[in-house]
Amino acid sequence: MDMDAFSAVHAPDWKRLDELAARRRLSGEEADELLRLYQRASAHLSMVRSVAPEGALSAALSMRLSRARTRFTGARSNFAEDLVHFFVFALPAGFYRVRWLTVAVGAAFIVAAWLFGLWAANTPGVIAAALGSDAEVRQYVEEDFAAYYSENPAASFAGQVWTNNAWIALQAVAFGITGIWGPFVLYQNALNVGVAGGTMAAYGKLDVFFSYILPHGLMELTAVFIAVAAGLRIFWAWVAPGRRTRAVSLAAEGRSLFTVALGLVIVLFLSGLVEGFVTASLLPTWLRIGIGAALFCAYWAYTLILGGRAYRAGHRGDLSRRDSGDVLRTA
Repeated sequence: MDMDAFSAVHAPDWKRLDELAARRRLSGEEADELLRLYQRASAHLSMVRSVAPEGALSAALSMRLSRARTRFTGARSNFAEDLVHFFVFALPAGFYRVRWLTVAVGAAFIVAAWLFGLWAANTPGVIAAALGSDAEVRQYVEEDFAAYYSENPAASFAGQVWTNNAWIALQAVAFGITGIWGPFVLYQNALNVGVAGGTMAAYGKLDVFFSYILPHGLMELTAVFIAVAAGLRIFWAWVAPGRRTRAVSLAAEGRSLFTVALGLVIVLFLSGLVEGFVTASLLPTWLRIGIGAALFCAYWAYTLILGGRAYRAGHRGDLSRRDSGDVLRTA
């Protein structure tokens, strides 16, 4: 078969197929024409492949048919509807799925941080090893600890905190499959918070410590707990896949929990705003802590009420069966 002659004869049909596939809206007649041209071009592709399956014309026709097939089998969903679905169903269901593990991780963190604090406050040499001489420790306790939250402009500090914490949370989820990264992140944070609290307590400044940690820390640390919990779920999906294959189990869990990771970026943005604009502000201590507590309570209300409802309705934070590949699309 002469490929050049074949192309010249059928090029008008292929061009018309491209035109119809590129249009945003089709009339009934145009939709019927698109289907006829698609079927005709499919027959042309079969003929070409029987002669030159790896040729340029075969590849070009395949791409053309793929674009046309997407036009009538893969219509784009409405962006606003997708956004509503994410925030009303997918994200709260994802948070809900890891709620108990989040609480367990948080409890382990509190115990570890408390033990590190007691160790730092009551063991000679620990504070000096962490912060330096007595003069340096007093500088940290009396000035540097509080100054950290106000030494930079609020907006830039909030942005810096947000990007840093979001990156840590995404790592905890992404590397959760190792089973090590999440607990390591938890250990590091517990050590840092515990030693800082123990140091402030040893110098009679525990009230200052909590007045600066709690406004943003309630939600910020909860976000870390959620990230670690999500990572551990991915790890467990690989270790104990149940009746599914490891690949299927890991893919489903990974898709669901990366929904959680995206949600944590938003949660940490709000926490960053509190840390940048509230923690070091001149507001009364009770109000600063109250704002942080309100954000914390709002998260759990969102998770338990909206998330519980979405979970019971069958949502898990995963893609739909069609989008995840469980259902084949046919032309």
